[in-house]
Amino acid sequence: MYRNFLFDLDGTLLPMDLKKFIKLYLGAFCTRFSPVTETDPKILVDAIWQGAAAMAKNDGQCLNSVLFWKAMNSVCGREMRCFEQLFDDFYHNEFAKAREATGVNPAAAEMVRLIKERGGRAVVATNPIFPMSATYTRIRWAGLDPNDFDYITVYDNSSSCKPNLNYYENVCSFCGFELEETVMIGNDVDEDMCASRLGLGVYLVTDCLINRDNKDISRYKNGSLEDCLGWIRSLGA
Repeated sequence: MYRNFLFDLDGTLLPMDLKKFIKLYLGAFCTRFSPVTETDPKILVDAIWQGAAAMAKNDGQCLNSVLFWKAMNSVCGREMRCFEQLFDDFYHNEFAKAREATGVNPAAAEMVRLIKERGGRAVVATNPIFPMSATYTRIRWAGLDPNDFDYITVYDNSSSCKPNLNYYENVCSFCGFELEETVMIGNDVDEDMCASRLGLGVYLVTDCLINRDNKDISRYKNGSLEDCLGWIRSLGA
């Protein structure tokens, strides 16, 4: 039934303690960029959060990256995109400090291997609020190779964010996926399971479950990443 598999990254393919990750990430970011940009760390953190909020509200008017840098400039009171190459260098280096908030689940690589072996297509459908360098780095932390995926959403190839349904429509349209042949696999009840409203299949991974409003999850296929691997195996039975 399913030929196309959309995977969330953080908390799904990449096991993660989200609060710890954010703390380590922002700490490393400010240590690197507060001196370079001559900006107070609290202002830098606010700029990042404002940038994320601006991208979350994107209605397709432009790429997420445009809104991110616009917010950064506004909060910091100066042109910040001139530091973009240094940002990428950070994600290849100091960003590694946040890795201790993550782990590796061998089921992730096995799922991708199995899907590709059967001729299916796999996409990293992570919320596109990071640049390519940050996203590819986190994919590798999960024990995966970015080249194993047919498409990966990042902030400079996307003009919407989850849970905006335009995000899913755009991914499927760009990849040429039929909605009824596509399944979204993720750990966030609000951001990932909303794909079902478009007719996509969904599977809720519960290892690092995000369920802000304590919603009933019994309506969705759900289980651990290992359970999800077993479900994917059964699709080829």
